[in-house]
Amino acid sequence: MGKLNTFMIQLQNQNAIFYPGQPVHGQVFVDLNADMKMREIRLRFQGNANVHWTESHETGTGDDRRTETVTYSAHEQYFDITAALYGKTLGHGEKLPSGQHNFPFQFMLPPTLPSSFEHQYGQVRYLLKATIDKPWKFDHHTKLPFTVVSLLDLNAIPEAPRPMQNQVAKTLCCLCCESGPITGVLRVDKSGYVPGEAIYLQGEIQNLSNTECSVEVKLNLNILFHATSKTRSIPQEVTKLVLDRSNPGETQSLSGKRIVIPPVAPSFLAGCTIIDIRYHLELHVNPSSVSKRLVVPVDIIIGSIPLRSSFHSIMQPQPAIAPHDVNINVVGQGPGAFPSAPELPPPSYAECVFGKTDMHDEDDNEHTKGQMSYAPAYPYYNFS
Repeated sequence: MGKLNTFMIQLQNQNAIFYPGQPVHGQVFVDLNADMKMREIRLRFQGNANVHWTESHETGTGDDRRTETVTYSAHEQYFDITAALYGKTLGHGEKLPSGQHNFPFQFMLPPTLPSSFEHQYGQVRYLLKATIDKPWKFDHHTKLPFTVVSLLDLNAIPEAPRPMQNQVAKTLCCLCCESGPITGVLRVDKSGYVPGEAIYLQGEIQNLSNTECSVEVKLNLNILFHATSKTRSIPQEVTKLVLDRSNPGETQSLSGKRIVIPPVAPSFLAGCTIIDIRYHLELHVNPSSVSKRLVVPVDIIIGSIPLRSSFHSIMQPQPAIAPHDVNINVVGQGPGAFPSAPELPPPSYAECVFGKTDMHDEDDNEHTKGQMSYAPAYPYYNFS
């Protein structure tokens, strides 16, 4: 058994959810069963965005043809600060005595930061990393990611309260036979929503073809990753609603159907210039006899603060939604209040619907401990 029993970072806010401009309070906890010689204990505060992917390209012709792997990447740094907590530079000795030790810290987040976001091709990530720097031996590391939620107020977006509609028609052809058209109409009474809110669907499918069709309504996310020399667009399904099949000659109404928005990052990822996210509601009508489907898209905006017209429908947060009780103070307001909507009941917070991400990176080794699986948490409202 080694000298080090426990080495961990503890935050005062155990949910590790913060807003830009807030202080991050915590402590680094070290438990030793014997004196340990070290240069210092330091803590690194990092906030950055990264984009990275590879593609295979064929080059040359004939016998000189070969496959080349090209890497595309970009980096954006918001802060990177390292502070010594113990060591000779602070007037301490070269050894940390056995026993339990707490090293408190406080860090003020910058006032403008993008929301946390995780994807295999890019991330906006905020991280604390503590290190025990040992002379002539392997250093010990421990990591703790935390979530930053940047507020996107739908009331400040002119398009958010506006209704949206789209209509698409398709005529099916099978060999020399042509059937009547399939027409899809999709309407929503506004463009702006928040996680936990239901999108109430309107519209219809008119099937004048001779083919039965399956029908789905999907909430999709389109992510743009901007590398230094190329942009890559990645679609991702957030959630979907499977509806009754559309029979030949029938008109099917969408009225009364709804999709509840799960916990996801706010639209646009404001403050980040290398990752952009947009949401689309899509009606999919899939004919059973041919491969081409009819898609009716409608753009929507997902924010952090709902439209004021929705305030009356929001109840107090339910503890079951979030893994822990959260008490977040927004600068300039009381506990849990939003700067632009202090009368709004505070939301709960729930982990992103896409699940956890592996936090290991190329600098980690067997001496790196801490939270290695992480999902950002986003505001989630309890609508009546």
